[in-house]
Amino acid sequence: MQVIKVFHEDNTSRAVEVPSDITARDVCQLFVLKNHCIDDRSWTLFEQLSHLGIERTIEDHESVIEVQSSWSMDTDSRLYFRKNYAKYEFFKKTLDFFPEHMVSISSETNGIMNHSQLIQTFLNASSCPEIHGFLHAKEQGKKSWKKFYFVLRRSGLYFSNKGTSKEPRHLQFVAEFSDSDVYSLLSARKMHGAPTEYGFCIKPNKSGSPRDLKLLCADEEHIRTCWVTAIRLFKRSISENSLVAMDFSGHKSRVIENPSEALSVAVEEGLSWRRKSCHRLSSHGSPSASQSPAANLGLHRAQPWFHSKLSRDEAHRLIAQHGLIDGDSQSNPKTFVLSLCHTQRVKHFQILPLNKGVLPCKLKHHCVRITL
Repeated sequence: MQVIKVFHEDNTSRAVEVPSDITARDVCQLFVLKNHCIDDRSWTLFEQLSHLGIERTIEDHESVIEVQSSWSMDTDSRLYFRKNYAKYEFFKKTLDFFPEHMVSISSETNGIMNHSQLIQTFLNASSCPEIHGFLHAKEQGKKSWKKFYFVLRRSGLYFSNKGTSKEPRHLQFVAEFSDSDVYSLLSARKMHGAPTEYGFCIKPNKSGSPRDLKLLCADEEHIRTCWVTAIRLFKRSISENSLVAMDFSGHKSRVIENPSEALSVAVEEGLSWRRKSCHRLSSHGSPSASQSPAANLGLHRAQPWFHSKLSRDEAHRLIAQHGLIDGDSQSNPKTFVLSLCHTQRVKHFQILPLNKGVLPCKLKHHCVRITL
């Protein structure tokens, strides 16, 4: 157990003891219950770094202890519990988040997309959209800002050194997102000298230095929202720890291969899980594994690809013994992890109650372990 300190909008705070693996979603549920709030789906946990003048939404699946452990002891870094009414708006009004002139999509759609198609392109590596447009960027080591044409791709963020050209020789790399997060600037003009208040930045996870921030600024709020939302989606989809979409509603579990279907059920599944979680809170108000019904595990234990008490290294060796063939898979709990082979590499995907994401290949062959 560890102690976290969470602040409210009026800057009052409350310290609570929580498990070391507690997620942001669990913390929100805990404070909804402790404060007797109405759970209207908008409560959010924020990370605020006052010394840098930035903050961000902590994603539901993120480990709060890991976020807190990245802070320096001599900085004013805080967790805030407050409402964010736009938290799930992307799932409801996807097209509103991305102005047509800022999005390039695959030719297969003929330039026209509906809600579910746009969601699918963000999660499908073969049809990932490109976000592009003008942003102000603060020059490294200087107080001045300059306007450049930026391009956001799955591989990272770039700016063009020649007008709006997207030719590779004209694109300069700015940042990638596997080990970075996107933050909003709290006071862009006053603290950073930005030309507008619609600032945001890319911050490396392992750095708390102002020098390492990639400071950017949009001309309008909806333009900033587009960039920040796209970066959050790209960050989620490129991670090897992306959540695997699975359906456990029937008598047999199945992987949801269609990204559109995965996202259409993700929010409702997650909210349903949050409502049920209040029944399994411990005396500290945090989820208690000992109260999870054994029946929930029965579904998985009966599957031929399930292996109990298997370490990551053991899973790796087991798949290698079966030949590194795309689609070889097995799973193990605490929580559940799906291990599979793709392009001659063994990858591990954690499975959580709010399931999003896609697998890199179709599951074809399950691994069996034979005791001699």
